[in-house]
Amino acid sequence: MNESEFNDLVDQTFDSIEDSLEQLDVDFDQAESVLSIECADGSMIILSRQRVSSEIWVAARSGGFHLGIVDGIWNCAKTGETLRGLLERVLGEQMGEVVNLPIRPA
Repeated sequence: MNESEFNDLVDQTFDSIEDSLEQLDVDFDQAESVLSIECADGSMIILSRQRVSSEIWVAARSGGFHLGIVDGIWNCAKTGETLRGLLERVLGEQMGEVVNLPIRPA
């Protein structure tokens, strides 16, 4: 995947995440290569575009995660979770409730 294709894919992914976050009690902001999510308790989840490695990095209270494209889906090698599964888990942990995000694939 070239840099342009990667950037387009991340833009689509971040837009899909923002659409999904509209239903939750969180504030979010996208600036340049970063999508910041602030939970009601003030805790943050940060997603950042990593052009050199063609990854999305997620920083949450429970740790840091690197996701790359595997068979057309953002996947975390560390946990085996998809981006959707990872975000649902870390948001749920930080919000203290079950979270369901209807994120479009890849």
